[in-house]
Amino acid sequence: MNFPERNRSFKPPKELKDYPVGTAFPAGHLVDTNAAWRSLRPVIDAIKCSNCLICWLLCPDGVIHRNSEGGLEIDYDFCKGCGICSKECRQKAIRMESEGE
Repeated sequence: MNFPERNRSFKPPKELKDYPVGTAFPAGHLVDTNAAWRSLRPVIDAIKCSNCLICWLLCPDGVIHRNSEGGLEIDYDFCKGCGICSKECRQKAIRMESEGE
C-alpha cells in the first residue's frame, strides 16, 4: 500500500477553510504506529463496497483512504481495530477478522 501523506508534518490550520472535511485528520498526523495490541482488524470487501465513505467519515483515526483505483484501503500501521467502520457500514462490506488471519 502506498500512503504518500505519511511523512508530512502537522501544521495547525490558520483559517476555517484550512480545516479538513470529516471528523479526523488523514493518517500521517498520528505519531505512533499501532503497538501490536490490536486483536481484530477491519477488512474491506471491494465487491460489496459502494464507496459511500461512511467508514472514512466515522473513522476516529483517519486511516481509511481512497487508493489509485478508486477503492478504499486501510492504513494498518495506525488502525487500532475499534470496529466502528464495520458496525456503520450499510453494505456490510467491512468485516472484522482476527489479527492472525
